[in-house]
Amino acid sequence: MWCIVFGVDETVRYTCRLRPGRIAQAALLDEWGRCRWLWNEAVHQQKTGRKPTFGKLSKLLTEARSRHAWLREGSQVAQQQTLRTYGAALAHSFTVKGRGRPKVKRLKDSLPTLEYTTRGFRIKDGRLCLPGTVTVAVVWSRELPSEPTSVRVYQDTLGHWYASFVVRREITTAPESDSPGIGVDWGIKTTAATTDPAFDLPHLGHRRRCAAEMAKAQRTMARRRRPKGHAPSKGYQTAKRQAARVATKAARQNTHDARVWAKNVTDHHALIAVEDFKPTFLARTTMARKAADAAIGACKKELIERGTRAGRKVVLVPPAYTTMTCSECGERANLRLGLGIRTFECAACGYTACRDRNAARTILATAERDRASADDVRHLIASFRDGGSGAVRAGNPGPGPGGKSPGFIRGDR
Repeated sequence: MWCIVFGVDETVRYTCRLRPGRIAQAALLDEWGRCRWLWNEAVHQQKTGRKPTFGKLSKLLTEARSRHAWLREGSQVAQQQTLRTYGAALAHSFTVKGRGRPKVKRLKDSLPTLEYTTRGFRIKDGRLCLPGTVTVAVVWSRELPSEPTSVRVYQDTLGHWYASFVVRREITTAPESDSPGIGVDWGIKTTAATTDPAFDLPHLGHRRRCAAEMAKAQRTMARRRRPKGHAPSKGYQTAKRQAARVATKAARQNTHDARVWAKNVTDHHALIAVEDFKPTFLARTTMARKAADAAIGACKKELIERGTRAGRKVVLVPPAYTTMTCSECGERANLRLGLGIRTFECAACGYTACRDRNAARTILATAERDRASADDVRHLIASFRDGGSGAVRAGNPGPGPGGKSPGFIRGDR
């Protein structure tokens, strides 16, 4: 669920399960086929250098609907929204770091996703009515706080259909915090180590518990896989669905634990200092499987979103030198700490603590001084090490070859 805050109201998504019949499901898949064709045509227009804007694509859609009867059978609202989504994806590829150009959506890879505005749907007697006399039963887990302005109908990897309604609701005030602040350090052994051990998020290992069942389903898929060019058998599709069910179960368990933990942290702390850790590089290490099981990225995203919605002060702290710095006196270790060393010992003041707990305290001290960039972190560490003078101690080693400190490696970022 995401939200955008406007004054005393917020715009959120309410997702409900759909129970479409055979006729309704066939109609949704046919609609998705038309929208997918439009998406691929827009990708072709971009690849050929015609630089299509939303206005040009709308004109092409009008011409295509006048020529093709099968395209006119579909909803113009859903088709227009497909072009709008493509335009937004194309714009993000130029402005958002890491976003690539929109790609062709193949039938065997892409999952159906349809979007409708208020002109394209309505709710009658608790059922979702879509264009083309398509009526779908909705499993209402809760009432909508207001009339929805749009809806997204999509299918997941298990074949289940969902409807995501965009509604507005009143902002619920967060309870008074009973603690000034908390620092969060991400790890593998403990997913989130904080300055207060009571708020730690342990590594629960949901995917590891499902590994045997997943391996069994994948072996069944391998046995029943037909040669290339032949349609997959019913047994292969059953095994594939079972593997997807196991993966989805573990992902939902991780999401649930992250939400419960993030709400607990948000309700009790006014300042949340979060290590701006990016776990993507772990996919190329021997810890890739355990890092994926920990779902650090999902936990971090959930904590930031819930803290922002609750009105808490959320500060992202670059992780440079946080593991190597003593949180008691500010002295930085001369050499980096290997992952096998789980206890931090300060050679200057003798402070001893868990390395993750020490890093969380350093992150909190950084956030309390409103520092956000890597240079600020280095200056801050030097400042509270030397009593605010900002000068680096003579005993500390300077930058190594290439301007990098010996301890500034990827694992400490």
